[in-house]
Amino acid sequence: MSHKDKNGVYQSLTNIPPHYGGKGEDVFGWCLCDAPLLLLALHKAGIGYEEHIKQGVEHLSSLFKEQGFPCSVSEEHGTFRGPGRKDDCCPYATLIMVKLLSEIDDYYYSEIVKGGIDAILSLWENSLERHPYMFYMGTDFRKLKAPAMWYDIVSVTDCFSKHDFVKTDSRFCEMVNMIKAKQNADGMYTPESIYQKFKGWDFGQKKTVSPYLTFLCIRLLKRTTD
Repeated sequence: MSHKDKNGVYQSLTNIPPHYGGKGEDVFGWCLCDAPLLLLALHKAGIGYEEHIKQGVEHLSSLFKEQGFPCSVSEEHGTFRGPGRKDDCCPYATLIMVKLLSEIDDYYYSEIVKGGIDAILSLWENSLERHPYMFYMGTDFRKLKAPAMWYDIVSVTDCFSKHDFVKTDSRFCEMVNMIKAKQNADGMYTPESIYQKFKGWDFGQKKTVSPYLTFLCIRLLKRTTD
């Protein structure tokens, strides 16, 4: 927590090569595809919001554009940005900003959250044509995967299912129905994609049902009917 910039955003030690716009050395800074997660972790850990979190949340929220959150970095990282058009939203940064703001009362009902959700659902609606910053919503995105920490159908739907207004959105319902259709006769789910580092866990294999993946899917499905 000693590494926090003037905007209240916590920094990570990162090395960005010069040909990507960085300094080519270890530098404490932040990217919008990681900074929200540090703030979210601190918030979930019960760290004082007013003193340690609010300023950073306000700064990151101010970066919102009409089409979602753009690829953004702190000044320490120079001109670095991901492989996409400058004016595009970064789908992953937008998703984790929605995750962060959905846990904060002052932002839960905000237009920023609604706008971020709409931006990603618009990408789903136009998944054949639009994939900013190389974030596709194709075959791999639609595979069931746990834990819900990256940009995939379980992660996105789990995040959005916390909001009542999205439950009648046809785009969101399409994603939910796709997950429902993959439930077996016993009500369980089997992973369709895995993270190799989790191969020792029940969700780290694709041969049999996963209690944890099933929990994630049933929890988000239950939210859509509450």
